[in-house]
Amino acid sequence: MGDFLATFSRVAFEAHFTQRARMQVGQRVVCINDVFPSWVHEYYDQLPQKGLIYTIRAVSLGRGTLRGSDSAEVKLLLEELHNPPDPHHVGGEELGFRSDRFAPLVEEEVEEHAEASVGNAMPWNN
Repeated sequence: MGDFLATFSRVAFEAHFTQRARMQVGQRVVCINDVFPSWVHEYYDQLPQKGLIYTIRAVSLGRGTLRGSDSAEVKLLLEELHNPPDPHHVGGEELGFRSDRFAPLVEEEVEEHAEASVGNAMPWNN
């Protein structure tokens, strides 16, 4: 299992830098950063966990962008997590997560490695 997680982390890291801008609704992503400031725990009901896989249900501009920052911040909403409305948003949009906390999941590489790991874990292979 340790080899699988190491390969999975490497795949997630590489995917983050090669495909980050391509995030879209329905895409599966892996959380690569689950370290949040303490205030986040006061407002959010559910937070992503590093290494877990999620499905994007919405993509929009993030709060930093709306405040007039120099760079665009992309916000993701995830199928598996639901949070209350943003208390600072007039329209009551749901609190989301910055896209840089996630990397697109490279399905083929993860599936191939998972199959190899499962095959090696069988009692007759030990």
